Order: sequence, then structure tokens, then C-alpha cells
Amino acid sequence: MTERFDFAVIGAGASGEAAASYARARGATVALIERDLFGGTCAFWGCMPSKTLLHAAEIRACGGDYSWERASARRDYMIVREGRDYPDDSGHIKGYKAAGTVPIRGNAKIAGPGRVVVRTDGDPREIEARDLIIAVGSVPKVPKIDGLDEAGFWTNKEGTSLRELPKSIAILGAGPSGTELAQVYARFGVRTTLVSPRQVNPTDHPRSSALLAKTLRADGVDVRENARAEHIRARVGQGGEHVVELADGSTVEAAVIELNVGRTAAPALANLGLDAAGVAYDGGDILKVDDTLRAADHVYAIGDCIGYELSTHLGHYEGETAVKIALGDKIRADFNATPGAVYTDPETAAVGLLLEQAKERGIDAYEETADLGTSAKGYVSESQGHVSIVIDRKNKIVVGAFIGGPAASEAI
Repeated sequence: MTERFDFAVIGAGASGEAAASYARARGATVALIERDLFGGTCAFWGCMPSKTLLHAAEIRACGGDYSWERASARRDYMIVREGRDYPDDSGHIKGYKAAGTVPIRGNAKIAGPGRVVVRTDGDPREIEARDLIIAVGSVPKVPKIDGLDEAGFWTNKEGTSLRELPKSIAILGAGPSGTELAQVYARFGVRTTLVSPRQVNPTDHPRSSALLAKTLRADGVDVRENARAEHIRARVGQGGEHVVELADGSTVEAAVIELNVGRTAAPALANLGLDAAGVAYDGGDILKVDDTLRAADHVYAIGDCIGYELSTHLGHYEGETAVKIALGDKIRADFNATPGAVYTDPETAAVGLLLEQAKERGIDAYEETADLGTSAKGYVSESQGHVSIVIDRKNKIVVGAFIGGPAASEAI
């Protein structure tokens, strides 16, 4: 029997949850389909566990008595994995049902315009919906490095859910996830190396990147900037560690290799049956949408799979925006003022355009910077960092703001 809804949301991570929640608030009927954990990466393998571990590491760095066993137990509590091997998402499901959303666990395949077939543990379920919202998320990219498969590797999933610390770790990629986990490991005594083909957190303001690199080195992280892994020799190093050979001729030895080199939605998108809904997909990492988040008539895409900024907060915005547009609101998605943060100690945060980006857009821009260390508060607290703003000279408006320092994520 075919089940009919106003919306079928494929993927129950941050953006899919937001879309379903807002659609129900507007009185629409919603099927929310998820193949794995309702709640997605942020709740179980990303934001929640990593921020829990960062909090514990900061207390430890300040001299507090916070063992790894305690930190790991607290993390398990936060991802509902106490006494279990895999998190329990039943709390999310209970919340959906209370709101009137229909959660369906299984693999979705688009069978035609507005039609989805879900393979479940029981009989397949046939769904019809006026609008489809694709929110399939992303998975870690795996670079082609000779010897990587033989050595084995972790991704953010293993990196945030480990219960026993490794003796040593080499993290390939120094974006937000890589830098945050590097600080956690180092502050809990793991010999940690962070390898980045450019500077640390390369999309951030140069002052923020330099602050992160300096802080991580002070924590004991061996930061290798402008370096790229070319070959891995498995278990040939001291104590059976892997030897990572870098392009500059240097090497890194580590018991564990962790990948944080970006994410892709390609595996999920390729098997979704997009062509049946009239969606043009080129096989790349993301699905292209216009400024109404449409991928085709009555098909919207949100979250990681459209690749704007892989953050929970932006996913929430995209989810609500897609529903608003589908329900007839005369708006468009606007990504010009999207804030982001790295939750290390100290934090960095950013919104808007870097000076170079503003100039590339033809804006007559200039930058002003304040050194946090020279302020009264910064002086007494021995804080380091900066506040930098990019200003449109002609229109006298701020087009970019960047902070590196304590509580930057809140200040931005």
C-alpha cells in the first residue's frame, strides 16, 4: 500500500531533522527516512563527541584531574552508547513520533517523480510525496596513497568514539576536525602528528591559522604544514608503527593513521536513483542546486550533500529554508553571512569574506585588526589572539569578521 505525505525527507542528520521539524510546525505531513542513525553524524560521530572530549582535554590542560576513562565515559553518555558498541538513537525517533513525523529506517531509492521505495528489514514501503528533500549527508574522503589500505586508517567516526588511546597517531588533514582531535589526543598524552598540505585550517584567516598552529605545537603536536603524504609503509617502524613518507622527504611514524581530508556525498547520491526524479547528477562530491535549493521540480537538496559549508548550523538553515520555499514562501537561500568556528582551545571563528576574497569580488576593502593580548582582559588572562574585520570602504559596511581567541565561537 502506498503511503502519502507532503514531504519525504531522505536522510535524518542535522539538515533532514530540521526540515522535518519545520515542516511539521507548518502543518505538513512528513516521512523521514534514514538508513543508519537517526540524528546523523553530528549527534553521534562529530559535534557532540568531539566537543565533549575537547571540554575534558581543556580541563586537563588547566591542571584538572580528568582521566581518559572519565572523558571516554562522558562521551559515551553524550552519544547514548553506555554499555553498548553502537549508539542508541531511540530518543530521536521518540521525538519525531511525538511531533507527528513518520520515521522510516531503511535504504531509500527514488522510483519516479515524488515516489520513493524504502527497503526495510520487513516489506518494502512505497512512499509518495509532493516534495522530496534530499539530505543524505556525506562520508569521509579516502585519498589515493600507496600503502594506505595495508596500514588501515581511522576517520572521524573512530577518532571520536575510541575507548582506548593509541600510543601515537598521524592525522592527515588539518581542517576543523583534524585540529580539534589533534588537540584532544595530545592533551591526553598521545604522541600526535598533524600533516597539512597547506597551513593549519587553511580556509580560515591567516592569523587564526597561525594561532592554531602555535597552540597545537605548545600542546606537543608535531605540526607539519605544507606537507603531503605520498607513501605509507605498514608496520615497519619502531614497535610496529606505520611509516608515513611525506613529499618533502621527511617521515612520520605512528601506530594509527587518521584521515581528515574532506568529505563526499558521492556514494549516497550515486545509489539514490536521482535520474528517476529528473535530477541531473554529474557523479561528483556534491549535488548542484540553485539559490532556491532546488535540484529539480519538487526536489530539494540540503546539508552536506550540496557542499556549501559542512556545519550543523548551516544544515538547520538549509532545512528550514527548503521547506519554506516548497510551501510557497518567496525567499531564496543566502550564504553571504554564514558563521563557522573551530572549537579548539583557544577557538577560532569566522563569518563573511577574507580581505583577498572581497577584493576578488571587486570590493574596495580594507582590514582592521586588534590584538587580544594588548587588551586589558587579554593581558590579565594571558590570552593570545586577534579580532580582524574586513570593511567595504565605499559603503562603510563590514563584509567579513574573524576572531582567534577565548570564546570566539560565541563572540562571532
